[in-house]
Amino acid sequence: MNIHKFPSGKELNRAGAEIIKGVLRMKPDAVLGLATGGTPVGIYEELVLAHRSGLISFRGATTFNLDEYVGLPEDHPESYHAYMQRHLFRHIDLPPGRSHIPNGMAPDLQAECARYDRLLEAARGIDLQILGLGHNGHIGFNEPDLALTSGTHVVQLREETRRANARFFPSPDDVPTHALTMGVGTILKAKTILLVVRGADKADIVHQALTGPITTECPASLLQTHPHVVVLLDSEAGRLFT
Repeated sequence: MNIHKFPSGKELNRAGAEIIKGVLRMKPDAVLGLATGGTPVGIYEELVLAHRSGLISFRGATTFNLDEYVGLPEDHPESYHAYMQRHLFRHIDLPPGRSHIPNGMAPDLQAECARYDRLLEAARGIDLQILGLGHNGHIGFNEPDLALTSGTHVVQLREETRRANARFFPSPDDVPTHALTMGVGTILKAKTILLVVRGADKADIVHQALTGPITTECPASLLQTHPHVVVLLDSEAGRLFT
């Protein structure tokens, strides 16, 4: 595991973008696993700038998002479909048919999970998976539990997760109670995992996840079992690492 700390968010963003740019240069048809939320926004901005400057192309790439809320239509401003269009897809040359996000409005959610897993299997794995980290140690929307599901599945969001995401919604009551998420087993099959963590409020959980016991009660701790994890921390999130 390679852990890097950065004195500023801008430097972290550039480092994260350089890793993704490197993957695309080495393998133009790379399969990228994408995350949402506040954490990767600056990295996506750097990728958009690089694309506009002619430094990278997404024309041959394929993307899979980690998760999507249940019950939000694609055009809802807080759906992850809308997020990805806003922050990345509409600004780059990724063909529309090459981006994949779970459908949280599917009439049969179990069938949708199975469909998404078939797409992932057909893509023959993810080359680079971007991850953020929840305050309770969740990755994707894989919440702490006695056991974790390997494949894509429906998850009931814990109240602390809904509270953390409430800042994106008009009211805490508007935060969906359920989501579809790629499973931990799928995440761990990625060739490289890029974990990005920001903020003093994440310092304790990221230290616990990366140095503490491996347990499903802290899903991110399972990253310790992966052979190629790159961790990018800002100075506040990394304050417990020397």
